[in-house]
Amino acid sequence: MTSKTFPALAFAALLFGGIAIGFAGIMMRLSDVNPVASAFWRMTLAAPLLWAWAFSVRTQDRADNKRTDFTPALMLAGIYFAGDMGLWHLSLHYTTVSNATLLSNLAPIFIALWMWLAHRVRFARVFIAGMLIALIGAVLLVGPNAAGGHGENGNKLLGDGLGLVTAVFYAGYQLVIKDARNQYSTARLMAWSTSVTALALLPFALASSGAFWPGHAAGWLPLLGLALIAQVGGQTVIAYASAHLPASLSSVGLLIQPLTATIAAWSIFSEAIGPIQMAGGVLLLLGIYLSKRGS
Repeated sequence: MTSKTFPALAFAALLFGGIAIGFAGIMMRLSDVNPVASAFWRMTLAAPLLWAWAFSVRTQDRADNKRTDFTPALMLAGIYFAGDMGLWHLSLHYTTVSNATLLSNLAPIFIALWMWLAHRVRFARVFIAGMLIALIGAVLLVGPNAAGGHGENGNKLLGDGLGLVTAVFYAGYQLVIKDARNQYSTARLMAWSTSVTALALLPFALASSGAFWPGHAAGWLPLLGLALIAQVGGQTVIAYASAHLPASLSSVGLLIQPLTATIAAWSIFSEAIGPIQMAGGVLLLLGIYLSKRGS
């Protein structure tokens, strides 16, 4: 790939989006509403901006023969993303930002397993090696929290488990989005899926213990940050970048997200991770990267 053909804008957008999502856990911790409510407000506050974008490009969508109607695929994408966002925000309530973010990035492994089980897709040896390395890394990452089944360790282990289940929902979301991306523009796709996610999260946000509404005006700032930085500036920008980059290069965005989250959590919340967990995190990222290269 020469300097003339290198998609510099898309690559810069990918890095920006990965860094933006990396701060999502920080902003969720700073909010004063319950974890599921913070996920709901993230979607709800982002939706109007995404719909404004979708309406602004509707003429271009028609010119490109893109769909603008609502289909079951969009409903399914929103439901999967609701499971992803709700459980991930909840996992942050129990475990560290770095653990929750790292474990949620196991989604490519679950995608590959689904492709193998459902479609008998065969993978290169480097994928198998990467998957094994990622699983070893996950065990090392979670291991210290599994020592003892009660008290703080028990809560952290629950958070790690929720983070892992998050990856399953995110894998489902990515599989649906992959098929829908050929039919819809990024703007329309993100507007619909974000809106459905907000509606799906609403009853759980209201039923969860803890505040639904921020207690004061300043309490809206972390929620606005989640909507503008993580959702619009993160998920949406990555969706755009991924459509213009090869899969191997897109994996860089996967690596920078948990790295950003870990550094930010360490500097803001003093969430230092031990040597075993640090080694597990490195192996997990390496395994995911190799798996994506080998898939």
